[in-house]
Amino acid sequence: MSAAEVPGSEGSSAVASAAGKVKAVAAPRMTWVTLALMTTSSVASLRSSPTMAVYGLACVFLYVVPAIVFLLPTALVSAELASGWEGGVYNWVAQGLSKPLGFLAVWCQFAMTIFYYPSLLAYVASTIAYVVDPRLASNGLYTAIVIMVLYWTGVWVSSRGTNAVAGLASWGLIIGTLIPGALLVVLGFVFLGQGNDSAAPMTADHLLPAWTGLASLVLIVNNFLSYSGMEMNAVHVSSLKNPGKEFPRSMFLAVGMVLLIFILPALAISWVVPADQLSLTAGVMQAFDAFFQYFHIGWLTPLIAVGLVAASLGGMLTWLAGPSKGLLMISRQEGYLPPSLQKLNSHGVQQNILVAQGVVTTAIALMYALIPNVSSVYWIFSVITTQVYLIVYLLMFVAAMRLRKLQPDHPRGYRAPALGVLCVVGLLASAAAMVIGFVPSSQFGNGSIWAYIGIVGGGLLLLGVIIPFGFLKASKPEWRDPAAAAAIEEEAA
Repeated sequence: MSAAEVPGSEGSSAVASAAGKVKAVAAPRMTWVTLALMTTSSVASLRSSPTMAVYGLACVFLYVVPAIVFLLPTALVSAELASGWEGGVYNWVAQGLSKPLGFLAVWCQFAMTIFYYPSLLAYVASTIAYVVDPRLASNGLYTAIVIMVLYWTGVWVSSRGTNAVAGLASWGLIIGTLIPGALLVVLGFVFLGQGNDSAAPMTADHLLPAWTGLASLVLIVNNFLSYSGMEMNAVHVSSLKNPGKEFPRSMFLAVGMVLLIFILPALAISWVVPADQLSLTAGVMQAFDAFFQYFHIGWLTPLIAVGLVAASLGGMLTWLAGPSKGLLMISRQEGYLPPSLQKLNSHGVQQNILVAQGVVTTAIALMYALIPNVSSVYWIFSVITTQVYLIVYLLMFVAAMRLRKLQPDHPRGYRAPALGVLCVVGLLASAAAMVIGFVPSSQFGNGSIWAYIGIVGGGLLLLGVIIPFGFLKASKPEWRDPAAAAAIEEEAA
């Protein structure tokens, strides 16, 4: 899979894909400010804001820490890898470690979407509910139905090779993030400026989350996935005039903008919605609804909901086939998947992979109907998604250190400073996040701790270990089709 196909926030794939096509033609120069803006659009989203709003002022700490120990190492390390080796994370890991582990990295990028789509579409379902009937936001059966209908509609559209949704996803940052986010923050400041009390304490005593054991830091895990995708725009490092100086400058600016987009809306939500009433899926609309009712502009609620839904669906449709296409290309080159999953439909789309993924996604969606607390299901799926995706980063950091040692003279457009330190910090942070992910947060409710560990551990073991190594063991030389893989790459270019 190319780096541009890594799922990030809404609109990211369209931006990276378009930029990659331009680069293939003329390789134009890019300013470090432009790259910073592209990176911001690839990462920033409002979807995770309710998750951190639960912590009030402490969300600043919970956003800044992973930015330092995960976001920056990921950005700088992936920049060196992208400037020296094409082919994305598969080639990085294959060159630094082995081809089977390269397949594992690509597989995990694909597998994480199996749980990512239900959590994304649960957010869409709760947003739609605020236009139709807010009580539906906590209705598991309604959420399950919306997830299944929207996902299979997306598969139907993607299987026809439709490119019309690319423009919608490109506008996702504006209509679904920047405008709603700015409006949320402005309304929040006006709300406080009129003398209203914040629902969450805003004093220095609340800068750090209350320590009640490991559970008090569990929500930090979700931020690792919020920051994922920084490696996507590292492919553009060679387009900078002076990569060694401009890329770090670009990344620091992007980190600052991403933090503002994440932190300020989360704070605004915490000002108006009490933590014990906040829904992880509907929290953004809860805040808008509260502000709009206070300022007597409730008619704006449907408009905001449409913007948020359009951005999310546009992003989903644009990169729905991205991870699966990357998996398909590698499998055709190396014979990792059986021929039945490598077949293309008349539009040149790997429909069989999408359908197989859809069957699993449907089964997962039904859990929303079976488990009473929608927020609990949403949180569990978010954690499993993060756990699976963290495998990619663990492999990437180890591969980067190995490549610096094994191929020190290999041409690189950018050399990350203190690469060993960056990789160790990123590696330890990713491993710690994976461990913390097994500790249930307060959003899990009063459910069994062992049930939670079993679900998360089972999901990680099944998706991140058993299935990919099963494919590797079953792979056969006759499953290879290098010519077909080259044709797909040429078509994508």
